[in-house]
Amino acid sequence: MNRLPPHPPLPRHYDQDTRREGFVRSLFDRGASAYDQIDAVFSFGTGPRYRRDALRRSGLAQGQRMLDVAVGTGLVAREAQRVLRNPGDIIGLDASLGMLNAARRNLVGPLVQARAEAIPLADGSIDLITVGYALRHFSDLNRTFIEFRRVLRPGGRVLLLEIDQPQSRVGQAALRFYLGGVVPALSRWVGGSRDARQMMQYFWDTIAECIPPESIEGALAGAGFSDVSCDVQIGVFRAYRASA
Repeated sequence: MNRLPPHPPLPRHYDQDTRREGFVRSLFDRGASAYDQIDAVFSFGTGPRYRRDALRRSGLAQGQRMLDVAVGTGLVAREAQRVLRNPGDIIGLDASLGMLNAARRNLVGPLVQARAEAIPLADGSIDLITVGYALRHFSDLNRTFIEFRRVLRPGGRVLLLEIDQPQSRVGQAALRFYLGGVVPALSRWVGGSRDARQMMQYFWDTIAECIPPESIEGALAGAGFSDVSCDVQIGVFRAYRASA
């Protein structure tokens, strides 16, 4: 199967696709300490309740086992803990050691340093896989979704939370002004470093250059998922769901 990067190389950050993984890992290692402060101020409606409701709509229930890929500081996994009531049933996976160290402050379940394209878990061992606003940071969506399909139990589900540009030009301009200008500028003040600003600038650049939703849905179907769907809220927030 051909590779499917979520976006092309971004010259402002790295100039070759082979440098993508190293750049992303380093960026998040350096920005991990400021991530929660930035999210709390600029979450733009994607707070704890939104994440928790999305998990419940995806069928997460007590007794299940969940894998949160690109767990970051644990924003999605924390809400899953409130649903499952057993922190040991939640595995957090991230390529960034800095993010995993930050996640450990709020999570007590297993944390694994690994890439989404090569998950070190047994076949058919997970009920729900989640990705919270990190799909754009992977190197190959086709390989990633094949791995998701492999580790999910029959009937298991995947939930991908993402941010997309609205369809209207006015909406696109407003989002570009906010996420591409205001947030990176103020992130340096909130996070206290240039790393925080660069991280949020990178966020916007990946959103602006991300492949279209139909390509993401097509990659899920191509990996063997069924019942592929996407819920959209206020034209910006997308929740992709699919069944193994």
